[in-house]
Amino acid sequence: MSELAVAPEVMMPPGSGGIYSEKIAVGGGPVLDFSYVGIDAILEQMRKKAMKQGFELNIMVVGQSGLGKSTLMNTLFKSKVSRKSALATAQEKIPKTVEIKSISHDVEEKGVRMKLTVIDTPGFGDQINNENCWQPIMKFINDQYEAYLQEEININRKKRIPDSRVHCCIYFIPPTGHCLRPLDVEFMRRLSKVVNIVPVIAKADTLTLEERDFFKQKIREELRANGIDVYPQKEFDEDAEDRMINEKIREMIPFAVVGSDQEYQVNGRRLLGRKTKWGTIEVENIAHCEFAYLRDLLIRTHMQNIKDITSSIHYELYRVRRLHENNTVAAQHANGLPEHRLVAHEM
Repeated sequence: MSELAVAPEVMMPPGSGGIYSEKIAVGGGPVLDFSYVGIDAILEQMRKKAMKQGFELNIMVVGQSGLGKSTLMNTLFKSKVSRKSALATAQEKIPKTVEIKSISHDVEEKGVRMKLTVIDTPGFGDQINNENCWQPIMKFINDQYEAYLQEEININRKKRIPDSRVHCCIYFIPPTGHCLRPLDVEFMRRLSKVVNIVPVIAKADTLTLEERDFFKQKIREELRANGIDVYPQKEFDEDAEDRMINEKIREMIPFAVVGSDQEYQVNGRRLLGRKTKWGTIEVENIAHCEFAYLRDLLIRTHMQNIKDITSSIHYELYRVRRLHENNTVAAQHANGLPEHRLVAHEM
């Protein structure tokens, strides 16, 4: 009896179909590969589920009037997403107290849906006396944590809890070129404990390159001196690779940014920029400003990490403290002591 020749086999890509990955004999039909388990298919399952559910991102912008907060948000998402753009009025007076106003949009790109909420804080830093003007913002952030907590501890809770927690706060620093104001220090010192803060130098095109570099260095020194830990926080680096990437980002903070939703023709290309009689400042050109680095941090490289830190660190600290307060009140009540009304305190 003559021996049968065994044809060489070609492996099909994992997950290409069927219960098993197949090997195809050059001269014949498919041969089952029993060594393939299919664990890698979980990534595709997660992707499909995420695409169906969509994503949520809640960004707060804080800074005094005239620093280009609305323009920067429109530039980041290349659409009219800011409160001022969507609800523009003929005359908008400066509010006497800090107000919290938010507006949500459904943004879609290449089949990926995201519910984007932009929270504005008109009135912040605009008064002669700005004492405690950070308090309404602190209360708003804690109120969102409280709303999420109440949904979470319900006996019959929703399958997917709506997430209104503030994932990131972009803090706009006026381009003075000198140092941080006491208001800037006080705000970031208090709020960095409850939310991810990303500081930016607004309208950075008003500074020369030398002034900008000096100002950035001065701000970094003041942040360290006051114990202010802005995003990405060093203590939350997960591994050596994370640490290396985040160190480069920390060396650039605060980002010197320029915003514009106007397009101009430059060397045959249409681009976002600010036109002056000396030339066009290209918003997405890293030689002109650091907008591109900010966009990459918030959207392209660290968006999920920002949300994870909000959930696992900031919200978790709030949740533990509130449940501890509840247990304390329950114990006092059991011992016949007067029950105190629980409120969302500053952390």
